[in-house]
Amino acid sequence: MRKNFDSVRGVAIQKGFFMTEMQHTHLTDGSHKHTNRLLYETSPYLLQHAHNPVDWYPWGEEALQKARSEDKPILLSVGYSACHWCHVMERESFENEEIAHLMNQHFVCIKVDREERPDIDGIYMQAVQAMTHQGGWPMTVFLTSDGRPFYGGTYYPPNDRHYGREMMPGFPRVLLSIVSAYTDHRQEVEEQATQLVDYLRQRSDAPLRSKGVVETGAQALNLLNNVSERLADEFDTQHGGFGSAPKFPNTMSLEVLLRIHLHRQRNEINARNVKQHYTELAIVERSLQQMASGGLYDQLGGGFHRYSVDAEWLVPHFEKMLYDNALLSRLYLHAYLVTGNPLYRRIVDETLNYVMREMVAPEGGFYSTQDADSEGEEGKFFLWTAAEVEHALPVEDAPLFMMYYDVSKRGNFEGKNILHVHESAQVVADRVQMSLDELETRLAQMRAMLFSLREQRVKPGRDEKILTSWNGLMLRSFAEAARYLDRPDYLQIATKNAVFLLAQMRQNGRLLRTSKGGRARLYGYLEDYAFLADGLLALYEATADAHWFSEARALVDAAIGLFADERNGGFFDTGSDHETLINRPKDVMDNAIPCGNSVIADVLLRLAAFTGEDAYRQRADDYLRPLMDVIVQHPQMFGHALGALDFALSVSHEFAIVGNPREAETRALLEVVNRRYQPNSVLACASPTDAFAVQAVPLLAERPLLDGKATAYVCQHFACLAPVNTPEALEAIVQ
Repeated sequence: MRKNFDSVRGVAIQKGFFMTEMQHTHLTDGSHKHTNRLLYETSPYLLQHAHNPVDWYPWGEEALQKARSEDKPILLSVGYSACHWCHVMERESFENEEIAHLMNQHFVCIKVDREERPDIDGIYMQAVQAMTHQGGWPMTVFLTSDGRPFYGGTYYPPNDRHYGREMMPGFPRVLLSIVSAYTDHRQEVEEQATQLVDYLRQRSDAPLRSKGVVETGAQALNLLNNVSERLADEFDTQHGGFGSAPKFPNTMSLEVLLRIHLHRQRNEINARNVKQHYTELAIVERSLQQMASGGLYDQLGGGFHRYSVDAEWLVPHFEKMLYDNALLSRLYLHAYLVTGNPLYRRIVDETLNYVMREMVAPEGGFYSTQDADSEGEEGKFFLWTAAEVEHALPVEDAPLFMMYYDVSKRGNFEGKNILHVHESAQVVADRVQMSLDELETRLAQMRAMLFSLREQRVKPGRDEKILTSWNGLMLRSFAEAARYLDRPDYLQIATKNAVFLLAQMRQNGRLLRTSKGGRARLYGYLEDYAFLADGLLALYEATADAHWFSEARALVDAAIGLFADERNGGFFDTGSDHETLINRPKDVMDNAIPCGNSVIADVLLRLAAFTGEDAYRQRADDYLRPLMDVIVQHPQMFGHALGALDFALSVSHEFAIVGNPREAETRALLEVVNRRYQPNSVLACASPTDAFAVQAVPLLAERPLLDGKATAYVCQHFACLAPVNTPEALEAIVQ
């Protein structure tokens, strides 16, 4: 199929569709202030474009009808608020009067926020990748008047530019070439569009399943050895992480390695078939330590930037995304539970404290992103000169800080410094003949001084829309941190968030996607239902409040009705009540965030453990079983799915603790469970007099107190051991 796309594109280029000479249109009234239809949207990204001279439309029937009635091609531009190159293309092209005139004259121009509309983004990104073998944002796609894609790309400069040996055509040249193709070579355009739509529909409609159940037991778990070997092959032994520049955190792959480490500790999988120089835990720890030491991590304010442009984690792309910080804080938490390394706990606390400080709306929702740019410069908020550090810190402290964080007069990024840890604290302490505790105390004081000074700077812009799915990710992270670290403040944040989402992000029983300024809109996608249910289950385990469990189960039941593909297995990304698009997308690969199918498979398995309902497990099995081979062969594309597969293949543990969760003897039993990382387990707790909880959570049914004391029931794969009511006895079982 890709070969066909390439040949069509080649014919187009040969015939000159993309090589037409640039034409200039000079406008005389460019000084007035423009507005367009984006002015009435809630997305901060769309509102940023509301005063472009481009006659932008949001995606909707008005724009599509105009394209059909005037038989004009559609210019679809997709981006997001924190995207640096999206801002660059806006400044260079969308604010340019002459380019805007070309766009308005020949196209119906539609602007989409990919974070609000992952369905539109996903469909047309697949098309762009099929045509160009690459993707990214800003994404620029040209559609026929009925919405079928026929050409596309990403960023286009305002003029022709040479990058090495290749020439990147300027945006005006591309626009006029598309007009020529659409007007004079319509048949080829229609053929290209038809091929692309057929390709997209084949991807969505491909059967996932055949009859059967995922096998359990040691033999099936040995598949994880293949995963470990493939990830080890891609491991950067020097800098941690996987691959080379640009380098992303790949949290889900590291989570999988933590799971494999636990299996190996328990002798649940065979020894590795090939000798690996690094164990699974060593790969995880090397990666976490290098990320936390680099510029990827905000050394003063906590939280992680999007990715590193180099292999060393030094120079980040400076935007901060809610989802990255949700997934990374959770990963560091799990690593802390496994290793006890205090560094990992500090990173968890600093990251979640950053979110509490910068990303929580007054009503309890979490904002989406912070921009890379401030005052028109990328990273300006986070950079320091040596003179600034020397001026801010006491004269006896500045050299120590500059040594530890590698601050120099020359700088390491455009003449300034990205703070990063160049050598370990112990090495620096030894060099300056100081105890490690004293060094860390002084560094913490200096970080606080510089952070206070940095707070006076102009902060990066913040995208204040609230997305249900991303909130579900962060809800789970706060709930887990509250549970495992005994942090009531984190639990308060998580609970307030859940209350907000269930109260404000539902309308007539239908979960909604996005909210800003009190206006919630757009039907929720599979990921919204799945991620929120996942977060609510974590909140239930942290609070023992069965209301959250009941809400999570109701969301999953609703998702089955709205999204399940009963013919081919798995779940569609859009609901049965969604607007009709050129195809109904079904994403099965994890990316920067897990896909909805991966998360709901995991949630279904957990619900099966809580309820004993085999129908939940069967749905997860029917999705995971036929994908096992491809999941194992491509672990970086299926990181969260591998976690769900691990749950399906493993002997799960169900903990049912009966007793008042506010009383000491019950809490002592809970503490035994909560001091360990046990990813393939569920935890239920309730007082035996709590009729609602016992009815809502079947795992708690018919669980009497033993000798009138708080009692723990431990079950393995639906078979229960004898109940115990002392921490020591429970400890012996959980070992």
